[in-house]
Amino acid sequence: MPTDRPRNFNDVMPHGGFSGMFTVNWLPTELKVAYWIWLISGLLGLLGGVVGLFGAFVLLAVVPGLGFLVLLLVLVALALSGAQVVLSMKMKEGHEWARFALTIVAGISLLLAILNTSAADGRGAGSWPSFTISLVAAVLMWLPNSQAWFASLRGRT
Repeated sequence: MPTDRPRNFNDVMPHGGFSGMFTVNWLPTELKVAYWIWLISGLLGLLGGVVGLFGAFVLLAVVPGLGFLVLLLVLVALALSGAQVVLSMKMKEGHEWARFALTIVAGISLLLAILNTSAADGRGAGSWPSFTISLVAAVLMWLPNSQAWFASLRGRT
């Protein structure tokens, strides 16, 4: 387990705020690609969640019970997408706990792909493309060059 785990909420927030989101010069290539995959997918999730909010509000007006459930699911998806953006930024800063958390996100993506396929009786592609992209990002974070970069920062973050 990483020794640099967050101790309070301020440890989770990115250093310098969200303005440093686009600076990745010091990262190895593998981590640059993984960072952009996680960041872009998180931002797309936030965008999809905002669109989903409008749909949930319409559904809430038409079928209140179902609309409430959809609204709750959309809010959870928004929170998870926001967490993914923050985790990707913390991974970029060299925090191993964020790398572990993003690996768990990839595992959850696998679980959702399996559940989605079984719910559709195997007829649809489900969430497999999303899982594949998450898997690529997770593997890139654990390649030897990435491991060496995290090891070089151990104790400094």
